[in-house]
Amino acid sequence: MDVNEASLQMHYDLGGKIEVISRKRIETREDLSLAYTPGVAEPCRVIAKDYEESFRLTRRSKLVAVITDGTAVLGLGDIGPAAGMPVMEGKCALFKEFADVDAFPLCIDSKDTDTIVQTIALISKSFGGINLEDIAAPRCFEIERRLKELCDIPVFHDDQHGTAIVVAAALINAVKVTGKRMGALKIVINGAGAAGIAIGKLLIRMGFGNVVMCDIHGIICEGDEGLTSGQEEISHISNQNHDHGSLADALKGADAFVGVSRPNLVTREMVASMNQGIVFAMANPTPEIMPEEAKAGGAAVVGTGRSDFPNQINNVLVFPGIFKGALSVRAREITESMKVRAAYAIAGMIPEESLHKENIIPSPLNKEVAEVVAKAVADTAVEEGIARI
Repeated sequence: MDVNEASLQMHYDLGGKIEVISRKRIETREDLSLAYTPGVAEPCRVIAKDYEESFRLTRRSKLVAVITDGTAVLGLGDIGPAAGMPVMEGKCALFKEFADVDAFPLCIDSKDTDTIVQTIALISKSFGGINLEDIAAPRCFEIERRLKELCDIPVFHDDQHGTAIVVAAALINAVKVTGKRMGALKIVINGAGAAGIAIGKLLIRMGFGNVVMCDIHGIICEGDEGLTSGQEEISHISNQNHDHGSLADALKGADAFVGVSRPNLVTREMVASMNQGIVFAMANPTPEIMPEEAKAGGAAVVGTGRSDFPNQINNVLVFPGIFKGALSVRAREITESMKVRAAYAIAGMIPEESLHKENIIPSPLNKEVAEVVAKAVADTAVEEGIARI
């Protein structure tokens, strides 16, 4: 039985990966009076007078909504909200397992941006944070932006920012291993959708060097016609030399490649044209180039999104700790500085003496990472003055 068949059987056996567990046993009349009527009226009255008490008197301070419209689910594309539910349940299970954060899956049956924004905003008072998931670009950019304006709790699109943070963490250590110089790198990102653009923005903000974005048509340059809104925005801060051409052209002399695109787009010869390249080929389940091919082309460090190769670059290293930290201090938002600090916190989990080309990023199963990320995020929120406790 392969992993797909085994997973399908597990889902049939479980009938869902999460469940609701009561934190209060109801066995006596007194239990009933305290947990429900008439006693429950008192916390209701307190919250009615002071909204902030809702975070102390209900579970919302440790409750995240994991929300999708089903338009960009894994590598499956637009399969709809119901078909996206197993992924949302899985995300909720990871929240609980790695950070002891309760999460609830919500699948919205609409592709209309206004409807999605309104729906999420209207239910936001039930949660302490909103994790957007598997929403197609470019709509995901506007949905996140508008929700951050409307909601008084953190809104985080993990496909964008979780991916960007874990890539940045891996790249920090890959730079150390290869002896390359921070700020002088040429980094090629293939896939200019939600994840690719977010990665590009964060790497530029962190000062890695010149980021060159590529899409299906090749190198993206400022002034190009037909760019999406996200591509247009990043075109003004990327591709410093205003290069044009194909992905193969972009990779000549490049120090690093980050793939969030499609399988088998990069060849051994393209890797050989790089400058002892760092290759993060993260298309799933089949990467842009298989690790053995990348190494045969002279890649100095190789990472993928897969668990069967070294250096698995996986978002589970990010989102549990991000939300745990934000919720712990009741932060109003997740800022750019939090993302940077989170990336360095993850990278720092590999001791200098343990760093080598096949060990640049912690294992996704390392549950200590969430605590380290949470502390970095919480400390940053306090420093920035956006913590409410």
